[in-house]
Amino acid sequence: MTLIKQLSPQDEFTGFYLLRELAVKQTNGNPPKDYFDIVLGDSTGQLPAKYWDVSTTDKETFFPMALVKVRGLAHLYREKLQIKITKIRLATEEDGVSMTEFIRAAPIRPVDLIYTIQSAISGIADREIADIVSFCVKKVEEKLMHYPAAKTHHHAYFAGLAYHMVRMLEIGEFLCKQRPFLNPDLMRAGIILHDIAKPEEMISQFGIVSDYSNQGKLIGHIAMAANWITEAAIRLGLDPDGEKVMALQHLVLSHHNLGEWGSPVQPQTAEAVALHHIDAMDAKLQMVEDALDTTPETEEWTPFIRGLENKAVYRMKF
Repeated sequence: MTLIKQLSPQDEFTGFYLLRELAVKQTNGNPPKDYFDIVLGDSTGQLPAKYWDVSTTDKETFFPMALVKVRGLAHLYREKLQIKITKIRLATEEDGVSMTEFIRAAPIRPVDLIYTIQSAISGIADREIADIVSFCVKKVEEKLMHYPAAKTHHHAYFAGLAYHMVRMLEIGEFLCKQRPFLNPDLMRAGIILHDIAKPEEMISQFGIVSDYSNQGKLIGHIAMAANWITEAAIRLGLDPDGEKVMALQHLVLSHHNLGEWGSPVQPQTAEAVALHHIDAMDAKLQMVEDALDTTPETEEWTPFIRGLENKAVYRMKF
């Protein structure tokens, strides 16, 4: 079977893939004809695809998150690789393929990621801060085992959010040793809380986000997490207007740095400045890693990476 990452222009191929996205659209012809606008994926990446002359039966048969067997042709369209599907059917039990074979996942087992996060919470010396963090984590603990960190930008795969947290905790641990003026309790808490409401913001299955929830669209994960901190303080009998609660809320509310990126305030504590840059560093380096991992090794340049100001990354030859 040909993997997505292995496809090159003019390759004819047959293989099993996941229908990550599917939409029925119409051509500009007269009369217009229905076609499928598809994103095919496997564990190595994803590519846009078109299936022309869709029948009524096709529209009743195929749906997002289905496993399919595809015969197609890879070709360049506007200098980007795309697939023209010539034949498609649903995978059957007799094909012997499993959904887990076609899903990108964090390189560390989810159970180990959750253990690391819980160990970091146990390492918070200030019990009031630790209790607030535990309260918020328990709201989404089951979803943390499999939720991605984003729909497309970074860590957009199975258990990506927990993996993002753990990588940030590693960076935060180093910075606290290098910069003793940083409060380790606030750093651990801010890293764990900054995206903790993402599982309530997004609708995801197998690490693939299909849409944003109503809460995600109308409130967003930053505001939700800030509200959870207040709720935790009230439930735990702590002062919701106290300095610890304010410090935690500021970490969450400022971690995107700018209003146009979703933050109502900019970082104005030492830990908030550090959190913003730890988050940005891990996210951007993951974008680079993902682009390199999913680009064929025969290609010198990755596709343009939206989160890096639409710049491509060059693969060094040595």
